[in-house]
Amino acid sequence: MNHTAPARSLRRCAALLTAALLAALPAAPAQAAPAAPDPTRAEIYRALQLEQEPADYAILVDTSGSMTREGRYDTVRATLRPFLDGLTPEDHVALFTFDSRTEARYVGPAGDTSKIIAALPAAPTKDGDTDIGAALDAALKEVARDDASPVASVVLLTDGEHRPAAHSRYPQASGPAWDALTKRAKAVAGRTELAGYAIPLGGGATGAGLLANVVPDTTVLRPDGIQDLGAYLARAGDRTRARKAARLLAPDIGKGVTATWQDGETPDLGDGSATKKLTLRSATAHVPLTVTGLRATVTGPDLTVGGLPGRLALEPGESKTYTLRLHGRLSGGALPYRRTENATATFHLAGEVTSSWQRPLAPDIRLRTPAAIRVQRTDLPLRADVGSAFFLPALAAGLLVLVLAGWLIWRRVNRPPLRGVLLLATPFGGPLPERIELRGRRMALRPASAGGRGTVHGRRRSTREGPRTDLRIRFSPDGTAARESGAVCAPGAEVVVSGVSFTYLDGPGPAPAPAPGWPG
Repeated sequence: MNHTAPARSLRRCAALLTAALLAALPAAPAQAAPAAPDPTRAEIYRALQLEQEPADYAILVDTSGSMTREGRYDTVRATLRPFLDGLTPEDHVALFTFDSRTEARYVGPAGDTSKIIAALPAAPTKDGDTDIGAALDAALKEVARDDASPVASVVLLTDGEHRPAAHSRYPQASGPAWDALTKRAKAVAGRTELAGYAIPLGGGATGAGLLANVVPDTTVLRPDGIQDLGAYLARAGDRTRARKAARLLAPDIGKGVTATWQDGETPDLGDGSATKKLTLRSATAHVPLTVTGLRATVTGPDLTVGGLPGRLALEPGESKTYTLRLHGRLSGGALPYRRTENATATFHLAGEVTSSWQRPLAPDIRLRTPAAIRVQRTDLPLRADVGSAFFLPALAAGLLVLVLAGWLIWRRVNRPPLRGVLLLATPFGGPLPERIELRGRRMALRPASAGGRGTVHGRRRSTREGPRTDLRIRFSPDGTAARESGAVCAPGAEVVVSGVSFTYLDGPGPAPAPAPGWPG
């Protein structure tokens, strides 16, 4: 019996079931990408194309007789090679040896280390003196030339004190000649970034520190032994490169990120949302910038703002534009009638601006970057159609209802229903009184017996006996003065208006011959 097919089917079912279970499991949360490590100084220098920035190096090598001890001169020749290899063809090298006299061995561009080293003498001058003053004089002349680079370094390597020959212009370690050297160095430093690096090679006292008396910005590098010379020369080269980088980066100090609204229509929040484009720009020429904790808010109208990343990286001079999403509504006010409302919100942008170059370049270069983003225009104009189109018609209808209700109330109070009888009699014993049945709320009077015309309506009054209805009667023989001629008649009383007597009976009264009346 073949059991292969059932076994294959079972394995297929198991595989399908496993896949279904795995698909049903919740996905693991995505891990945030780790922040990129800070670049090295070498990477920063390459980004700055530092090799294209020239620097001047005046290198002073002691070739006095004492340099034969412990192989010091041979060590200098050997360790100068890696130092010179670290320079670029754009750099300018002036290599001097000094003993009883100072001699220029090589003056020209860097780049050919073997040629420069070959220019050094094979050995020191056996009976040579040590004239550091004359060596510094030659170095200052070199870095003060008209075509000198904007960054200059004087590197002094000596193992002895200043003990010049008798004919030297610098017979002592101080004096007027040294003061003149210091004054010249100050003039050079006024137009060039001048620094000195003094490296004493002997274990005892040397005159290396004299360089600091002439060039204030001098670092005295004190190796523990001649074998450390290579590291200290490399340090001098590194500091010179740092000064070249600092000169390039100087215009970026204090530059940060700016935020600018793009021109366009005013955002319309009619449907509760709108968009507005915001451009973030790096103001630096060389330094990359990073913004963390980026968040936008507004004050004024109650709105929320979205559309910005939490973290933003900007290359030098780079701009990035984002579409901000505004959510919220403008208030319709106490009277929500349909209209276009304009408002101005105050825009706030939070975020910390830093650079990945700050830590690698410190402490030689302090990249002071504004930590906050500079918003060029904080006001944000907004508009929206607010209120209801039905509000004004509804308000008008409501007012009409109120007026009608008021009129009805007034009519009920001031125009009560008429009842009873009004007797009208002409003077001087005329015909029998004319009887007018009162009805409605206002009646027109056109008596046949007296002629003329008028009106009568009721007026409600409050008395001690209770409410009663008086009559307001207006009448004139020709009808022209009916409004001006009139009187109020209480129930059971008689009044005369325009020579006609009116008696108000608040009941059926006597029954004389009926006369016509005209209800109004």
